[in-house]
Amino acid sequence: MLSQANTTLDFDTAGRGLLEITTPVARWVQSTGFKTGLLTLFIRHTSASLLVQENADPEVQADLERFFARLVPDGDPLFRHRDEGPDDMPAHVRSALTAVQLSIPVANGRMALGTWQGIYLWEHRKRPHRRQVVLHLMGSS
Repeated sequence: MLSQANTTLDFDTAGRGLLEITTPVARWVQSTGFKTGLLTLFIRHTSASLLVQENADPEVQADLERFFARLVPDGDPLFRHRDEGPDDMPAHVRSALTAVQLSIPVANGRMALGTWQGIYLWEHRKRPHRRQVVLHLMGSS
């Protein structure tokens, strides 16, 4: 019989960059007692996103940040929306180019992530923010 569980986790970011959230998400999945299922994560913001990415070499994160800095630079005169500063619209574009929702299978009571995969909250704004990630797990014990 299928069951459902959900929660919201809060994360404080240090400003622009990737924050690994794999451990608190994994703890919550284990606390549900589900053995199999599908986990959905959804970030409740328009200037941050979610990402499954390598968690072994920090240069991967630095390279991603450098790439996006080139692709969507702060203060680009193309953008008119600057209500919260020169990083405002670039943060929205970065979020639109990445993901605000992830789906991860659960098998044997654990997320079925690969050896080098981690779940990241990607803060696209320069200053720190408190971000909320909604978790929903559908599965069985």
